[in-house]
Amino acid sequence: MECTIDWQGPEGMLFISRTGSGHVIAMDGAPEGGGRNLAARPMETVLTGAGGCAAYDVVLILKRGRHAVTGCRVTLTAERADTDPKVFTAIHYAFTVSGSGLPAAAVERAVELSHSKYCSAIAMLEKTAAITHSVEVLEA
Repeated sequence: MECTIDWQGPEGMLFISRTGSGHVIAMDGAPEGGGRNLAARPMETVLTGAGGCAAYDVVLILKRGRHAVTGCRVTLTAERADTDPKVFTAIHYAFTVSGSGLPAAAVERAVELSHSKYCSAIAMLEKTAAITHSVEVLEA
C-alpha cells in the first residue's frame, strides 16, 4: 500500500494525497494553523478511515452470515491529548445498523469481531485511545 502527498503551497496548508488505488484525498488545516479550511483536517481523515474500516467489517460479517443488512452508519466521537503529539485518547463508535429481521445479537457480534479481531485501524489506535462502542439495530 502506498500514497503520495503533495503540498499545494505556497499559500496555505492544502495537501493532496494520491493513493495507490488511484484515488485522491484533500486535506487542509484550520486558518489559525495556516490553512484555509478547504478540506478535512489530517486527523479527521484518520478518524474517518478508522470508522470506515470498522463499518466495512460489520457489513461484510453480516452479509457473510446471510443477514439482510440494508444500512450501516457509524458516528465516531474522539478526544485528543492536550499536548503534542495530540494523539487520540478516547474514541467512541456509535453504530446504527438496519435490516429486515436483523438479529441484534448478530449485529453486536459483528461489531465486537471488528473491534477485537479484524479492524486494523482500531488495533493501531487502541495503543493510545480507549475504544468504546454502542449499537442500535433498526428494522428496515
